[in-house]
Amino acid sequence: MLSPKPRLLRAHQVPESYRELGILSGYRPPRSSASECLLSLFGMNNETLNIWTHLVPAGYFLWLLLARLRDLGADAGAGPFLAYLGTCALYPLASSAAHTFGAMGGRGRHRAYCCDYAALSLYSLGSALAYSAYAFPPEWLGSTFHGFYVPVAVFNSVLSTGLSCYSRFLEAERPCLSKASRTLAFVYPYIFDSIPVFYRVTFWGCGTHLAHPNPHGTPVEFPWNFRGISVEFSAFSVAGHSHQVFHVCGILGTLFQLEAVSRDMEERRGRFPLPSSLETFGSLGVGAAASLAILGICFRSLRPQPLPREKSH
Repeated sequence: MLSPKPRLLRAHQVPESYRELGILSGYRPPRSSASECLLSLFGMNNETLNIWTHLVPAGYFLWLLLARLRDLGADAGAGPFLAYLGTCALYPLASSAAHTFGAMGGRGRHRAYCCDYAALSLYSLGSALAYSAYAFPPEWLGSTFHGFYVPVAVFNSVLSTGLSCYSRFLEAERPCLSKASRTLAFVYPYIFDSIPVFYRVTFWGCGTHLAHPNPHGTPVEFPWNFRGISVEFSAFSVAGHSHQVFHVCGILGTLFQLEAVSRDMEERRGRFPLPSSLETFGSLGVGAAASLAILGICFRSLRPQPLPREKSH
């Protein structure tokens, strides 16, 4: 049975690491129970929109994955797309879970967000798998960069998980370094993964022989690539908007990216050799196994932290 609805606290009543810039009230009590965290899904608090802006898209991406598995399951060339789509569903689901259970206390909060970071890192790897298969400029196919692109993306994903999880250990004593480390952990893989897309957006004329151009000669996926990049850079901005808007920008960027990847996959069907399912899911499995190992190390290393007593005013 669910516990009674928890009372909400003001910013001065919770530890500094729980506070969000500009949020003065609506905080759930630290060390809430799991049932209290679940119950908070259905009431307004400082995390309500953070949870639902990712929980609803996670449901959509899961539904889309099941539909594509039914339609493309027998298509050998669809492996990178399905792997990518699976990571699209995983990261908002992990994020919504982290925001839901982030009020369970020091160690539980850190564990929840470490799982969130690992899912984001796997999403970056899923994006790289899709880009390598469908979005590389034709003149780059078979190059040294193309050959090392996925292995480097696997390494970047593991590095991202490790650095972002380590940032949780710095949060109390060195909050600025913690935030900088976490930002670097996600920005660097995004920039590396997007090199083929940046190239195509900048020099779109190089891909006109691959994609069906519109009357003006621009590939039809160009607007989706451009929109995705624009929205993703908006999501990385932390000035002038709330974390909820960050979530919305991130999901919109994923939707635009998904549309561009889908169009690229259709355009390349039967025209270029594609990686085997073993190569695709083997790379994803290595990244996932390494991230799980890092999570295991972090979970064992985290220690409960005493929370200050709430101030009564």
